Amino acid sequence: MYEKNSALCIGANIAHYRQRKGLTQAALAEMLFVSNKTVSKWERGVGYPEITQLLSLARILGTTVDHLLVGERHGIAIAGNILTDTVKLIDFYPEKGMLSNISSLSVAVGGCVPNTGIDLAKIDRNLKISAIGRIGNDEGGKYVLGELQKNGIDISGVTVSKSAPTGFSDVMSVASTGERTFFHHRGANAEFSPEDVKLSVLDCKMLHIGYILLLDAFDAPDAEYGTVMARFLKSVREAGIATSIDLVSDSSGHFAETVTPALPYTDYAFMNEIEGSGISGIPPRDEDGKLLVAQIRQTMEIILSKGVKQKVILHCPEAGFCLDADGSFTVVPSIRLEKGYIKGSVGAGDAFCAGCLYGIYQGMGDQKMLEFASGTACCNLAAEDSVSGMKDRDAIFDLLDRCERLEL
Repeated sequence: MYEKNSALCIGANIAHYRQRKGLTQAALAEMLFVSNKTVSKWERGVGYPEITQLLSLARILGTTVDHLLVGERHGIAIAGNILTDTVKLIDFYPEKGMLSNISSLSVAVGGCVPNTGIDLAKIDRNLKISAIGRIGNDEGGKYVLGELQKNGIDISGVTVSKSAPTGFSDVMSVASTGERTFFHHRGANAEFSPEDVKLSVLDCKMLHIGYILLLDAFDAPDAEYGTVMARFLKSVREAGIATSIDLVSDSSGHFAETVTPALPYTDYAFMNEIEGSGISGIPPRDEDGKLLVAQIRQTMEIILSKGVKQKVILHCPEAGFCLDADGSFTVVPSIRLEKGYIKGSVGAGDAFCAGCLYGIYQGMGDQKMLEFASGTACCNLAAEDSVSGMKDRDAIFDLLDRCERLEL
């Protein structure tokens, strides 16, 4: 009976249903006529209940034997960076010592958790979204929590730092092009660690975490797995939850060595063309800046070969790409936008990622998933901040029916 289910997965399910019932390990042990140590071993994944105990265990915990063994998982958990963004719309990015005018200023949520989570919540209000991360005990933290709650997102996985402020970014966005530059302070995100993620009570089908290279505790070296992130993702997969990662562009020289250890424990890997090149070493464009689709594919094949289990998904302004574990390669050009449509591109990558995650969760094929994600990215570009442009799934499909696409 247990061959297809890991001890950790079953243990996590027992802990989840026990805590949902409000029972201590001691109380459950007494009801089952076993010792506290026995229940503790089950939940830590170092032992199994006897087959004869499963019916009683399921009855006490208010679930079924099947759910104890394979879990009752639904929804998507978004973990990682939580920020406030101060978005400053500028005429142009100035040379050193020169001046550029700021035409507007606004405060918005930022980072992987608010951006991707709120986008998903807006796409489908019936989809359960959970936020996991760390904030400061300050106005920035209260603001972000309020925005998450306003969108129906579960914030029980967000912890509060006793010393660090909520992370923030000053975003300089060029009015005419949407190009942006970030001045970033990690804040409480630097403290966020695997200990903040309570796997035993997570009931999501997928856990998406970002951004590798901006999560100090996760990016730290691990003697056995290469990085703490790799060890963490392994534990998530062993708990029966699909894993997904997002990256951030980095010029420190440690990009590949920080990202690569996580790939064997990743089901879905998201990145842009620059980040993909940082892993493969293959340039995505020629000297004139033209996108080289064949080299994009080579990059994705290298990344898949490093252990990604399901899909490598890469995005750039011109197109979205997906390389599946079976070797199928899909390219979907971006939507052609009218001049002046782009108001900002803060969070465009997160919006594309949210569209893909939704497509994966709903079982869309790769072509439809990438088309849907191009629609979510298009919605994002219509607003100066990272989330206010997002629309629901019906409006996105309507947009896709009316749009034209670029030629590659």
